[in-house]
Amino acid sequence: MRHGNNVAKLSLKTAQRKALLKGLSVSLVTRDKIKTTLARAKAVRPVIEKMITRAKSNTLAGRRILLASLGNEKAVKKLIDKVAPKYVERKGGYTRIIKLANRKGDDAPMAIIELV
Repeated sequence: MRHGNNVAKLSLKTAQRKALLKGLSVSLVTRDKIKTTLARAKAVRPVIEKMITRAKSNTLAGRRILLASLGNEKAVKKLIDKVAPKYVERKGGYTRIIKLANRKGDDAPMAIIELV
């Protein structure tokens, strides 16, 4: 891992981690709020924040970059048309993580990550 890049490894290989973050990002954009483990919520937060910042510019290049990183046209459309306009005045901090009780099966700390 490069220095300065503080994305949690989540005990996954690179391709698996990228796929997980991509899936979580698509779910968060389409549903506005997801329940996941605290570690995953903390890992997806910087990814989604950067996507929203990119979507705010609403350029063709930005749209293509978002499509490449999300891989879901409906999610990109919602991100640019509905989500980003809400945050035009805001300079960051588009998500909120709310800690929940630990999961029953494996005692993993759970959290809800939502768009503010």
